[in-house]
Amino acid sequence: MTARKALSLTIEDVPTLLSAYMPFLDRGGIFVPTRGYYTLEQEVFLLLTLPGETERMPVSGHVIWVTPEGVTGRRMAGIGLHFSAQDHTVRDRIETLLAGQLDKAAPTYTL
Repeated sequence: MTARKALSLTIEDVPTLLSAYMPFLDRGGIFVPTRGYYTLEQEVFLLLTLPGETERMPVSGHVIWVTPEGVTGRRMAGIGLHFSAQDHTVRDRIETLLAGQLDKAAPTYTL
């Protein structure tokens, strides 16, 4: 069993949030740039600061995506974090910030 890890992420602007957000997950999720080693299904605790905010929102979830360091295609190393069911307020806040932009085919960090 892999130990639970803690990370912090500050997203400075809405375009970066749009690239990091994973709306195709039922509870939402976010790409977190990191060079650390993570395994699928590993539990992660994240302190997330959204654009225009100073409050760090606590989020917990499980790793569902891993982009290892050194991957080809100029992808950024990091993990995709699937939000836990109790973090619906974080998902709702992100989707409010991204209103009207989620259906655009903008490039993302994962797909």
